[in-house]
Amino acid sequence: MQFPVRLVARRTPGCMMWLSPVLALGLTVLFGAILFAMLGKDPLNALYVFLIAPLETLRGWAEVGVKMTPLLLCAAGLVVCFRASIWNIGAEGQFLAGAITGGWAALACPDGIGHWYLVIVLLAGIAGGAFWGGITALLKDKFNANEILVSLMLVYVAQFGLAYCVQGPLQDPDGLGFPQSALFASAASMPVILGGTRLHLGFVLAVVAALVIQVMMVRMFIGFQLKVSGMAPLAAKYAGFRPKRLLWVSMLISGGLAGLAGVAEVAGPVGQLTLNISPGYGFAAIIVAFVGRLSPAGCIPAAFVMALFYLGGELGQSRLGLPSSITGVYQGMLLFFLLICDSLIYFKPVWQGFTERKLSKEA
Repeated sequence: MQFPVRLVARRTPGCMMWLSPVLALGLTVLFGAILFAMLGKDPLNALYVFLIAPLETLRGWAEVGVKMTPLLLCAAGLVVCFRASIWNIGAEGQFLAGAITGGWAALACPDGIGHWYLVIVLLAGIAGGAFWGGITALLKDKFNANEILVSLMLVYVAQFGLAYCVQGPLQDPDGLGFPQSALFASAASMPVILGGTRLHLGFVLAVVAALVIQVMMVRMFIGFQLKVSGMAPLAAKYAGFRPKRLLWVSMLISGGLAGLAGVAEVAGPVGQLTLNISPGYGFAAIIVAFVGRLSPAGCIPAAFVMALFYLGGELGQSRLGLPSSITGVYQGMLLFFLLICDSLIYFKPVWQGFTERKLSKEA
């Protein structure tokens, strides 16, 4: 029996390049409502709590901005790698590495020093993330190691490194044995930019970083090299582009931005080093990058949606008694439907009528 719908190649992708994530988001909301109904919840009320309630107050909007900050920074860096077909899956590890080095610098803050010390803290976080990304680049460069496996395995190394630090040299001596550091001094903390909320300077840095990366990818020669290297490696070599140089550039930029996200998180809303400084921002940023069409500017609305999922999941737990895994389920559905909808970019569904199917069967 022949399937009644077949896919026909499109001549040009057209607007489907940007309609695909919108359609994927719509399907995620639809199937999310079905999921809520299966859990015994009122679908409309659950969707309201999950998607609308977080935006009813100024504080809610500010919390979305807080969640957006690490997602946007990590995603903007990942876009650089993915455009060059360098599959950095370890932004989470680079995030943690930046948090560790930046937190170490914050804890070393001298008494009575000015707020300019925050620059040192941020640079330490960037250096830590770039160093962690550089390990992947080194192993790929010298030993042709698979960057997917290396970067992913380094995530677990970074997690163990964080656990060692907060239970060892960086543990708060007055913390009653809890795995956490002392609170950071005000000079080493991110200033709040909206009074009465937790929205901090990191949000501005994230938006600026995304726009700078957008300009780099669109207007600068290095961005052109990265895109050509990803789309046509042989043509890039013929043109004289050096793939190893591009590998290092992309991994250092991606790791540095993920490290900045890590230090902005611990020096911002968290205020100290703990074991649970990230609910998986580095992994969620992969979805943000693809929903944003591998465009740093497109990652801004994509990060907004993903941040809304995080807040909606938290409200769903407190108000509706939903499981804590609901956020991950929504993220997974969004990625799943995005992969399906992306097939519509180059192919369009065509309904095969009864006559056409009959003739095809007879043939």
